[in-house]
Amino acid sequence: MAEEILVNVTPQETRVAFVENGVLQELLIERTRRRGFVGNLYLGRVNRVLPGMGAAFVDIGLPRAAFLHVSDIVAAAERKQTTGQEVPIEQAVHEGQLLLVQVAKEPLGSKGARLTTYVSIPSRYLVFMPDTNSLGISQRIENEDERKRLRDIMLGLEPGLKPLSAPLEEGLPPAPATRQEASGGFIVRTAAEGAAADDLKADNLFLRRLWGSIQERVRAGKATQVVYEDLPLVLRMIRDLSASQVEKIRIDSRETYVRARTFAEEFTPELVATLEHYPGERPILDLHSTEDEIQRALQRKVDLKSGGHLVIDQTEAMTTIDVNTGGFVGHRNLEETIFKTNLEAAQAIARQLRLRNLGGIIIVDFIDMLEEEHRRQVLRALEKSLERDHSKITVSEVTSLGLVQITRKRTRESLEHVLCEPCPTCSGRGSIKTAETVCYEIFREILREQRQYDARRLLVVAAQNVVDLLLDEESTSVAELEEFIGIPIRFQVETAYTQEQYDVVLL
Repeated sequence: MAEEILVNVTPQETRVAFVENGVLQELLIERTRRRGFVGNLYLGRVNRVLPGMGAAFVDIGLPRAAFLHVSDIVAAAERKQTTGQEVPIEQAVHEGQLLLVQVAKEPLGSKGARLTTYVSIPSRYLVFMPDTNSLGISQRIENEDERKRLRDIMLGLEPGLKPLSAPLEEGLPPAPATRQEASGGFIVRTAAEGAAADDLKADNLFLRRLWGSIQERVRAGKATQVVYEDLPLVLRMIRDLSASQVEKIRIDSRETYVRARTFAEEFTPELVATLEHYPGERPILDLHSTEDEIQRALQRKVDLKSGGHLVIDQTEAMTTIDVNTGGFVGHRNLEETIFKTNLEAAQAIARQLRLRNLGGIIIVDFIDMLEEEHRRQVLRALEKSLERDHSKITVSEVTSLGLVQITRKRTRESLEHVLCEPCPTCSGRGSIKTAETVCYEIFREILREQRQYDARRLLVVAAQNVVDLLLDEESTSVAELEEFIGIPIRFQVETAYTQEQYDVVLL
């Protein structure tokens, strides 16, 4: 995992860079005016129920209504357990109803936040789930003796818990208990591996008290009000790390460093020794050329050391990654060249997914390989490189078209969506109409206007290169059009216009 973490704090935003062997692997950004919502609890009001979608829109006080699917409603799951039948959304919630909901996914693009009523509240070693009475152990704790030790400690603290037979992945809730049975369940997090019984007891007590205070705020609160807010980015990061994952955490803000150290002394004492205030004059993210890496992470093309490259395109539906040999010609034969490029690309792809925070469906088009053993090795290299990613990932076999399908759980926006916005000229298409195309559109618009209105002359206002083309290469066409419509056409350059913008004015 990360050997060094660089924390850059300004009044406007906080940036946390995870660096391994001097190379940026992951970047987290939290802006003061747009703090993330994942993990926050709200007392929301149901605005609309949509039976056709099996979902409801809930007002939690954000600009866009949030989305709640019937599969994320505890009450619906309880009724399904009792009756054995699916519960329609209109029987699970109704318009105007107040619900305690938790944000599971940030608002992405034009979509509102994704909500769940399966509340989960994390601490250092445990995750508390008030609607169950189950005990789960993180699947990343693989040692059976350690799993048994942790299970015994938790059952000593909470004798009413029912241990789950299979390992539970963090963030995936078990089936809810009935209202009468539910007393609150727990997931033992990966960070609890090796933790002392007293530490788990302290976490257990803290979460119980926190849940009690949340319930008090819910009873006294008003609709669309936040009743619990997760920690700020730096403290969240310290809470979720273990000492084995990091050698050094450098923070360039004295105030944030003091706050982080105080937090670590109370909750994660093993990390105190890794914290360090960075007073250097050189910006902290200039270390290891981290700032340059961030800029490269916004480009489509990713160069590989061999001379090959990746081309990464994000769309609304999915992300596509194309692998190319580029200038790499190899030393032996074409198949060997392709194999080595694909192996290098597999490692680069795993890093780019984390760095750019690409989620949802990802399609990788490796260069076609003839040998089955080469395909197997490339897929294995990709899977091994992805093991270090803490997001949930599934990788398919190579399809008949030679594509590899990946799904990566997405809870926050990608790096590009955080730092960039759609191009106002091309509206996010990635291309614009040629000047020639715009000229011909102007000709058609002139004909349309002349037939509808009686004008003595016409004025065309357009960008410089479009007017230049009309007066030069298309001047003959303009003269023929003037003769055809019987009125003169004049042209005017508008420097503020983009290449696609124009106006035809009747005079």
